[in-house]
Amino acid sequence: FENIRQWANERNLIKEGDIKTQTLKLTEEVGELSDAILRNDQLDIIDAIGDSVVVLTNLAAIAGFNIEDCIEFSWKQIKDRKGKMDNGTFKKE
Repeated sequence: FENIRQWANERNLIKEGDIKTQTLKLTEEVGELSDAILRNDQLDIIDAIGDSVVVLTNLAAIAGFNIEDCIEFSWKQIKDRKGKMDNGTFKKE
């Protein structure tokens, strides 16, 4: 994540970035991921997941957060969650 932040800072993406624009960029990357999954294109899936993580890292920084802290926060919310799989989807209790 530090490499991503350094790259973004060198390009003023954090300092001058706009949270709304980054959110739209994330939507674009998720669309590319969906397309890659539908085509079963493994390399494009890898690329889209990576691109999404980069955008999320930048989005967190623009919002004044650290992506690692965001992940840790979410982990604490789900780590003890119980539920079951239903038709390929985990459904929490």
